[in-house]
Amino acid sequence: QVQLVESGGGLVQPGGSLKLVCAASGFNFHFYTMSWYRQAPGKERTLVAFIGGVTNDIEYTDSVKGRFTISRDNAKNVVYLQMNDLKTEDTGVYYCNNGAVWGQGTQVTVSS
Repeated sequence: QVQLVESGGGLVQPGGSLKLVCAASGFNFHFYTMSWYRQAPGKERTLVAFIGGVTNDIEYTDSVKGRFTISRDNAKNVVYLQMNDLKTEDTGVYYCNNGAVWGQGTQVTVSS
């Protein structure tokens, strides 16, 4: 069955870094565009970044450009989100998505 499992979240001070990991299984990973979304408390889930399957095209939402980097390892069926210079507004639950299935999410809290 298709499964996405996120990890790597935690509590970090403003200006700090975290690296999120999404481990995928049950589908032809390298063909799929993989995305990271986040949901802040009391707000809707929004797209953070995506990376294409075959083309490896990458896009970021404006608020994270220059701070976050999405990447993938097709040999390991993993997609990463390196988050640097974190801000309090980056707080939320981060989810991985393959266009059809969501992971369970990982909590990122940026606070002093």
